[in-house]
Order: sequence, then structure tokens, then C-alpha cells
Amino acid sequence: MTAVVGVQEVLDWFGCSVGHSGRPRLLDLYCASGGAAVGYHRAGFEVVGVDICDQPDYPFEFHRGDALDYLTTHGHEFAAVHASPPCQASSALTAGTNQALAGRYPQLIPATRAALIGSGRPWVMENVQGAKLRRDVVLCGEMFGLNVIRHRVFELGGWTAAQPLHLRHRGRVAGYRHGDRFDGPYVAVYGSGGGKGSVSDWQAAMGIDWTSNRRSLAEAIPPAYTQFLGAHLLRHLDPDVEVPAA
Repeated sequence: MTAVVGVQEVLDWFGCSVGHSGRPRLLDLYCASGGAAVGYHRAGFEVVGVDICDQPDYPFEFHRGDALDYLTTHGHEFAAVHASPPCQASSALTAGTNQALAGRYPQLIPATRAALIGSGRPWVMENVQGAKLRRDVVLCGEMFGLNVIRHRVFELGGWTAAQPLHLRHRGRVAGYRHGDRFDGPYVAVYGSGGGKGSVSDWQAAMGIDWTSNRRSLAEAIPPAYTQFLGAHLLRHLDPDVEVPAA
């Protein structure tokens, strides 16, 4: 990890609004409903998403298909690549309560890493805490003033970003634990029981307003994370770089 800085310091230094013309293109692999995509868009990228499943709520250009096949064929058309391979194989729930189900989930991180390196573009790979990623940057909702914790690990290829200070959490995640109700400033954006909160609670906690699909919200990352990383990435890229059109 590189120097520890404040989140707002980086956003102010780099600037996140570069206008709608001449934006660098970023390829968003395993894009789901677009939590990462919206952050990169806010940072100044033109984002194109790819997912094996239809994503009707994805807010930008979308292609249904195999993420790694698309990267192999079209990666040269983009200035940078982000990938969020499915996290179920690495999640705490699978490692603990649901160990018997571990074999059902594909482990796509090694193949994704190899494809990202082969693309020759600067890249980001994101996943949950238990994933076998290099911990170049670890982000938490508290760093951005969000009412969700949602730690996520980011491995970076071909560039670096500053690691924000990991602020002390303000309290508990609200909800039931073993039959007891606990109050706290954070919303549990996952599951369906235990006082997890309404869809509007989840949207507000995550900073997501373009989808109300509960599963999509549960699987997303807050756009604030990739807005922060995107600010760094724009700094890395030559603002005048010409990327071949599709």
C-alpha cells in the first residue's frame, strides 16, 4: 500500500468532473447493476459494462456475454479495465456457515487476473475481504460517510492509489443478533431477515438510486469507492491519450 491520505484530499486534488466529451473509456467486467460503473462515471470515465446475465438496471452501455472473452476481443478499445468477479466463493458466509456449498461457486479470480495482465491496460480487480487478492487498497463505507460498512479489497495493476485512513466505526450494524435487537448507525445491506431495513434504507446507505432490486443492492459496491479510485486512475492516465474507437 502507498501513502495514507484523507479521501476528500484526493478527490479535491485530482478533481472528478471532466465533462462529457473526451472521457477515457473504461471497461466494467462482471458489471452487475453498475455500482462500480457509476463511481467511475462520476470520476470522469465513459463506462461500458459486460455481464453474463442481463442487467436491465445497468445505467450505461451494456453487452451481455462472457467477461473474459469480451476483454480478449475488445480490451484494446479501452483506456482501463475494472473487474468484479463473483464473490460467493470467497465470502465469509461460504467460508463459514455454507462451507458445503463452496464447490458450487466458480473461482474466477486467477483467470481474471491473467486476462487483466494480458490486456496491457491499467486495471482494478475488486472483491470481498476473504478473496485471494493483493490488498493494494481496502475501502470501507465509513471512509466516505456512508451508513454501510462493506469492506472491499482492490488489487491494482499497472498503477497505484493512496490508501485512505481506515476510520473507527461509529457503532454497530442495526438489526437482530441471536434474538436481540441492536441499534446502530449502519444498515445491513444483505439478506432478508433480522431487521435488515427497507429497500429505501439500503439505497440511502449505499448511495444508489437507479435500482430498487434488493439482490442487486446486496451485491453492489457503493459508487463512492470507485469514484475515489477513478480519481487516482485519471491522474495516472494521460488526459490526452487517444484510445482506438470500437
